[in-house]
Amino acid sequence: MAETRRTLSDLLAATPVLQWHGEAGLPIPAVTQDSRTAEAGACFVAVPGFHVDGHRFLTEAYRRGARAFVVQADRRALWAPLLQYSHAVIAVVADTRAALADLAAAFYGYPARSMTVVGVTGTDGKSTTCYLIAAILEAAGRCNGLIGGVQFKIANEWRMNDRTQTSPESPLVQELLAEMAGAGVTHAVVESTSHGLALHRLDHCEFDIAVFTGLSDDHLDFHETRAAYRDAKAALFRALDLSADKGTDKRGVVNADDAEAAFFAAATAAPIVRVGLDAADLDLTVTDLRQSATGSAFTLRTPVGDTRVELALPARFNVRNALAAAGATHALGIEPAAIAAGLSAVQTVPGRMERIDCGQPYTVVVDAAATTDALRVVMESVRPLLRGRLILVFGCAGERDPGRRSGMGAVAARYADYSVVTSENPRSEEPSAIVLEIAAALEAAGRRRGRDFEEEPDRRAAIARAFDLARPDDYVLIAGKGAEQTLIFADRTQAWDDREISRALLAART
Repeated sequence: MAETRRTLSDLLAATPVLQWHGEAGLPIPAVTQDSRTAEAGACFVAVPGFHVDGHRFLTEAYRRGARAFVVQADRRALWAPLLQYSHAVIAVVADTRAALADLAAAFYGYPARSMTVVGVTGTDGKSTTCYLIAAILEAAGRCNGLIGGVQFKIANEWRMNDRTQTSPESPLVQELLAEMAGAGVTHAVVESTSHGLALHRLDHCEFDIAVFTGLSDDHLDFHETRAAYRDAKAALFRALDLSADKGTDKRGVVNADDAEAAFFAAATAAPIVRVGLDAADLDLTVTDLRQSATGSAFTLRTPVGDTRVELALPARFNVRNALAAAGATHALGIEPAAIAAGLSAVQTVPGRMERIDCGQPYTVVVDAAATTDALRVVMESVRPLLRGRLILVFGCAGERDPGRRSGMGAVAARYADYSVVTSENPRSEEPSAIVLEIAAALEAAGRRRGRDFEEEPDRRAAIARAFDLARPDDYVLIAGKGAEQTLIFADRTQAWDDREISRALLAART
């Protein structure tokens, strides 16, 4: 953990400082970008955000006890009033978000340098691949940790990620890595989002293995172009060439079935491990693949031997996720038997094709598919394996790429027998308006309201309606939120878990 006597001058040595005002030798007990957590003596880093600018909370942070402030040069009008406080020390930098990562890593003593770090990026499959890698590391006897969108793992302790960010802000990332180092973790797995990479949240993670699961259009509301989105994710591979030398060979692992595999492979000088089901010249692949609605069985082929795997996660895309995990751990020198044991040990991943079984005569599955491609891949994979109808409950998040609404509506029209369109984190947008946009896409694809789909903005009522419709052998897919713990509206954040809501509704019927 952090040393309690680390001084501001120690921390500022880790980042380019343009100027400072005041005495930089004061001890720093905490580094934060959240004024609400600015304890006595803390260093508050004012970060311009998407909706609010941290520079507008400098006075609040001072009143709460912060005495060191890192501010951005182009926000002088907002931080100049701090100069009136004789006890405030002000460091001016060009980019406070980048500085936040530098200061957090220095504050916690660069914990990633003491362990092997695996980063996983891609539009879909990141969380599942991270869980599979952690399970393989466990099977191989490696003490491991995980930073993911659903949960954090510190050695044998699991805790929920109750933040709204898959990749948390850099102070929490570095704090978690420091906890791992203190717990004896030798291998950390970090889910690496495009936001996390572009916004410096994952700086100083000192990646040794970079994994690419695949790319489709998403987050264009933030990145604006597919090229920028792709480049943000490729930063994980570029980081291999810059990370600390820890005695571990750097490796990139790419899903060679994806059209962007060559781009990611070219982003690093590190050797590349190619995995996939269909591409040529693969280092790891599978043969004798057998699939059902509840899982897959296959022979995993590796450069050092083959092994049989029983994977409890259904669908072809989870076989690709298993291959990505196998490629990453193969790159770490783990034997095929341990890889197979780890893959076979995972019975479910929270909110990722998670089966909810309360004795009902139909299948209920909760999945995080919240993009057009993710929803298409899920339904395309399970559709041929079903005996009954596919009933879909889904919506689209507000304040995100509006193209999702027409895209996901078109996918639902193609694959679902019946859809119940509902809310999924509408945020500041009107829930019923989003639902109507999706419904319009379903109608444009030839589906009829009342016969093929219906709208129900209340998500609990929508799930209940799907259960009302379901008959024996039907498959109810509740998509979009997975294991998320909240439902976000303009005026409130509501405690929510699709899995627990489903269990409660099903229990009331039996």
